[in-house]
Amino acid sequence: MAYTIDRTFSGASFDEIVERTRSALSDNGFGVLTEIDVSATMKKKIDKDVPPYLILGACNPNMAYQAIGIEPKIGAMLPCNVIVRKTGGDDVTVSAVDPVASMQAIENEKLHSVAGDVRSMLETVVKAI
Repeated sequence: MAYTIDRTFSGASFDEIVERTRSALSDNGFGVLTEIDVSATMKKKIDKDVPPYLILGACNPNMAYQAIGIEPKIGAMLPCNVIVRKTGGDDVTVSAVDPVASMQAIENEKLHSVAGDVRSMLETVVKAI
């Protein structure tokens, strides 16, 4: 089973796709709680060069509230990560976590329903970029 929802863009700049991703997240009820510049971190911590790679920790407060109410320890798996990365040539790929895949280890049908709703929302986000 795939664990991400992916879309690749050719000919657009990395920064443009980052902005389009932020906008699509916002337009679909997600806020960005965390941001990790993987490229800068790898350079700083281990002096390694990595092509542009950004992790956006996205959260839809209503869905997070539902999930925490159903499964209080689910916070260990939140927020929903969305990555934007340079994938070669002039390609930039956006990958959003598939909440259904990441929640498989949790035996709670109510949570699986919420995960399915969030997956649909993230699929909409990725299509809207």
